[in-house]
Amino acid sequence: MKLSHTLTRTSAVFDDPNLVSSAGLVPLLTLADRAGLRRLADEHLSVPTDKGANAGLKVASLVAGMVAGADSIDDMALLRHGGMGRIFARAYAPSTLGSFLRTFTFGHVRQLDAVAARFLLALAPWPG
Repeated sequence: MKLSHTLTRTSAVFDDPNLVSSAGLVPLLTLADRAGLRRLADEHLSVPTDKGANAGLKVASLVAGMVAGADSIDDMALLRHGGMGRIFARAYAPSTLGSFLRTFTFGHVRQLDAVAARFLLALAPWPG
């Protein structure tokens, strides 16, 4: 099937301060918090300077943004649109998250790998 006409460029804008574009993040971030994502990142991630402050919150923000469909640092702004600030505290600006990621070295990637492994274990506890 083929369109019989060409589409003009369109965009969607959430201009109502009460709209929440990604309310599905609430249960996801609740689960991540209960499984200790922020705590694990704070404990095992050692990013130097002020860029590494609140590493757990920044990692959780990046995960939330990716789950919501962000595929670039600029797309992380979706976490600050509309009424998202009423549901989530500490939504970082995309530039802050970008600065955080730019300080990473290979060692930090290995630290994140350790966080991910521990987080996965916390999500699926072994019966014992």
